[in-house]
Amino acid sequence: MTGSEEQFKRYLAIDFGLKRIGLALSDPLLIFSYPYKTIPNDSDSLRELKQIIDEQGVCKIILGFPKKENGEPASIIGEVLKFKQKLEDTFHLEVLLRDERYSSSIANDIIIKSVAKKSKRKEKGLIDMGAAAIILQNYLDER
Repeated sequence: MTGSEEQFKRYLAIDFGLKRIGLALSDPLLIFSYPYKTIPNDSDSLRELKQIIDEQGVCKIILGFPKKENGEPASIIGEVLKFKQKLEDTFHLEVLLRDERYSSSIANDIIIKSVAKKSKRKEKGLIDMGAAAIILQNYLDER
């Protein structure tokens, strides 16, 4: 890979859920994040993620690490760690865990302010990909 190709890589953030997986991407300069899409958490998830990783030139994955308000790991943490291992084994990319506390609440607030139709606001997938974008933006800002 040449130096010019390397500069156009992106990061992918994942907000893991037992039913849905929210996704967000960085811009190629790794400055900002944006909600990308939500996919079902099913037997096709890894295949869909592979397609996105290949098409978007993803070089790193930021995976939301669910914690309770007091900082202790949430009950879903075992599933998240299994998913992290699958991502690493399948895609051979660095997968970083990032605290995702409050990301869904922040995403919900943004959706309420920016989405005009109440019926559209109720789409749970919007919150999932919005939360992924917040997780990724926090990571990008701290770099």
